[in-house]
Amino acid sequence: MITACLSAIAGALISAFAACIPGLHVYNIMALIVIILHTTHTTLPPEILIPCASGMMAGFAMLNTIPSILLSAPDESAIFTVLPGQKYLMQGHGYEGIMITAAGGLAGLFVLIFIVGPLAPVILPAAQYVLRPHTHWILWCVICFMLMSEWHQEGRLGQGGWSKFLRSWKAPGMGILTFALSGVLGFILLYKSPLDEKNAFQNLMPAFIGLFTLPWLIINTVSRAKIPPQEITAGIYKSAVFKGAVAGSIGGGFAAFFPVITGGIGGFLAGHATAIRDNRAFLASQGTSKLIYYAGGLLFFFVPGLQTTHGGAAWMMRGLYTPSTNYDYHLALAAIAISGCTAFLLVSPLARLTITIIKKCGFRTISAAALALATVIVYIITGYMGLIIMLTSTGIGLIPVLFGSRRLHCLGIILLPMACNMSGLGPSIAKLMGLL
Repeated sequence: MITACLSAIAGALISAFAACIPGLHVYNIMALIVIILHTTHTTLPPEILIPCASGMMAGFAMLNTIPSILLSAPDESAIFTVLPGQKYLMQGHGYEGIMITAAGGLAGLFVLIFIVGPLAPVILPAAQYVLRPHTHWILWCVICFMLMSEWHQEGRLGQGGWSKFLRSWKAPGMGILTFALSGVLGFILLYKSPLDEKNAFQNLMPAFIGLFTLPWLIINTVSRAKIPPQEITAGIYKSAVFKGAVAGSIGGGFAAFFPVITGGIGGFLAGHATAIRDNRAFLASQGTSKLIYYAGGLLFFFVPGLQTTHGGAAWMMRGLYTPSTNYDYHLALAAIAISGCTAFLLVSPLARLTITIIKKCGFRTISAAALALATVIVYIITGYMGLIIMLTSTGIGLIPVLFGSRRLHCLGIILLPMACNMSGLGPSIAKLMGLL
C-alpha cells in the first residue's frame, strides 16, 4: 500500500514537470517511459505502474492550467480556458483564474471518486453496448454542431450589402477552413505519415504542438503586449464552481467515454447545454472537464467489462498491462484520489513561482524560451520531418488566432479522419487524395 501511495505521488510530481513546460505533454513522457520499458524488457508490478500512470494523468489535468493561463499555451483539452484566462491575466488576476480552474478540477476529482467510481462498473458496460453501433453518426453530429455554432461577430445594426455579408462570414469561414485543412493533415499523418517508423508512436505530437502551442507563443513573442502585475489573491465562488462542476462533469464524462471526443469538445458541448455565461463558472467547468477527461479516460480502462482505450494513456497502458480484477480498478481510483489532491496542493506554489519568473524575466522572453524549447522537443523526438509537420500545422493553427475564430476547429486533425473511418469513407477519401 505504501508503494502504491508513493507511486501515485511520484506520478503527480512527474506531471508537475510536464504541465509547467509549454509544448511538453504528459503523453510524451508516458510514451518515452513505454519505449524505455520495452527496450530494456522491464516489467513493473501493478502496484507501481497503475498508480504512477494514474497520478500522471490526474496531476497533469490539474497543473496544466498554469501555462494555459499565464503563457497561453494550452493542450487541446484546455483550449477554452485561453479566452477567459487571458481576460483574467490582462486584468492582473491570472492567479485567481488559475485557482478557479483548479477548484473546478478538485470538484471533478470528487465527482470521479464518489459518483463515477461506484457507478461506472454498473452503468458503463451496458451504455457502451447500446451506443457502440451509433458512434459514427453521433460524431458527425458533434462536428456539424461545432462548425455551425461558430457564429459571426458582426452586430445586427449597420449598412447591409455584400461587405457586411463577407465580414459576417469571416470567423465562420475561417473556422471551416481551419477544420478542413487540419482534417487533410490528419489524413496524411494517419495514412501516409512522413515520420520514420521508430517515431510512429508520436505521430500526432508535432502537429498538436504546431496547432495549439506555437501560435500563441509566436504571437506573445512578436507582440508588444505587456502583462500587468499579477495580484496573488483569489476569492471563493461556491456558486460558480458548482455550476461549472456540473457542466464540466457532463462534458468531461462524455469525452472520456466517447471515442475521439476530447476534453475541449466535451466542455464546449456542456457549456452550450447548460448555458454557462459567467467567466468564473466557465473556467471551473474546464477544470472539471479536464480532470475527468484525463483521469477518467485512464480509469475507464480498468473498469471491469469495459476496458476502453479511447484516451492516449489507456492506449499506451494496453501495451504494458491488461486489467484482470476489480483490484486494478480500485487501485487506479485510489491513486487518482491521492495524486489529484497532491497536485491541487502544488497549484498555488507553482503558480506563484511562474508569476515570479515571468516578472523577473519578462513575458516575451519566457514565451521565446518556451517556443525554442517546444521546437527542441519536437526535433529530439521526431527529427527534421517532425519539424516540417510542426511548421505546417503552425500555419494552420495561426488562422483562428489571426482571424478570431475558435481554435477548437484545429481538432479536425483527428475528428475528420476518424469520423470518415467510422463511416467507412476513410479509405476511399485517402485513395482519392493519393495516400493509398
